[in-house]
Amino acid sequence: MEIAKVINPINQFNQKKTSDDAFIVSNTKAVLLEQIRSDCIIPNFAKDNESTISHAEFIEAVADTVGHVFQNEEILYPVVRVSHPIKGRIPEAMGKPAKELIPSEKTLYYERMAFAIEIPSIRDTIMGNDLSLVVGGVRAYNLENLYSRKSLERFKVFIGFKNLVCTNFCISSDGFVGDLRISQPHEIVEAVFQLLAEFNVVKVIDSLTSLQHYGLTEKQFAQVIGKMKMYQHLPKSLKPGIATNLLGDSQISTVVKDYYNDDSFCRDNEGYINLFNFYNLLTGANKSSYIDSFIDRNVSLLELSDGLRKGIVNPGTSWYLS
Repeated sequence: MEIAKVINPINQFNQKKTSDDAFIVSNTKAVLLEQIRSDCIIPNFAKDNESTISHAEFIEAVADTVGHVFQNEEILYPVVRVSHPIKGRIPEAMGKPAKELIPSEKTLYYERMAFAIEIPSIRDTIMGNDLSLVVGGVRAYNLENLYSRKSLERFKVFIGFKNLVCTNFCISSDGFVGDLRISQPHEIVEAVFQLLAEFNVVKVIDSLTSLQHYGLTEKQFAQVIGKMKMYQHLPKSLKPGIATNLLGDSQISTVVKDYYNDDSFCRDNEGYINLFNFYNLLTGANKSSYIDSFIDRNVSLLELSDGLRKGIVNPGTSWYLS
């Protein structure tokens, strides 16, 4: 099969805006793919002046693969969020005060970019929450050594589900490639095709569904929150075998606040919270992460939540509950 062949090109995707483009907040802003193509320069590697793979090339390579694999499904146009703008100017504007620069004298690119392509025709429901399949990627130029010669470039790609109630992503380790290193756009197509082909939709849905059947009392919730704060300061020698917590203190505090106040996922009147709601509190707090760490943290949160489920089934096996 010629996987690079474009069967459903990106301009044939449903132009309807996805359910919400705020899948991450932090210091990001929404931009159109067309703006990335036309308004942003493409950084080069300084020592040999070789071009990097642009954000637009990355998005289009993933989108073309999605169009190929899911050609009979409804696919929404990519939504893109960016952060950390790097501003410059053309040589002719050297020495000119910034306030006097005209648009044609300015240059711009965004150091970090994340995008998501929603496939709303593949969906499921858990506890009244509609989950829609989503594919996307992350690019962060701060992970590249742009002062050197051209080398393998780093990308992150994922497939999972988006909770349409809150736009939180539900991403498992099986649907995530966190350190994809390639040199040409066609290699992105090959890697994403493999990721999509190996992704087990039923397995992920079953894993998410199982969370609703287990939960935490108020006392257990308080213990888990305390252990999440302790995890950040554990000696490295004690961390092996413990589910990773990558949330920061302020994000953990957000989880506590939402435990009492969130409209969709808060505790019940007795202080009990099921693990599906707890997981969504975690992924909601994660939306304040920077783009380059957003998906990595998201993946770790499902592993942490599923670890709590296993700890409830088999008491004594979860450090967070012991």
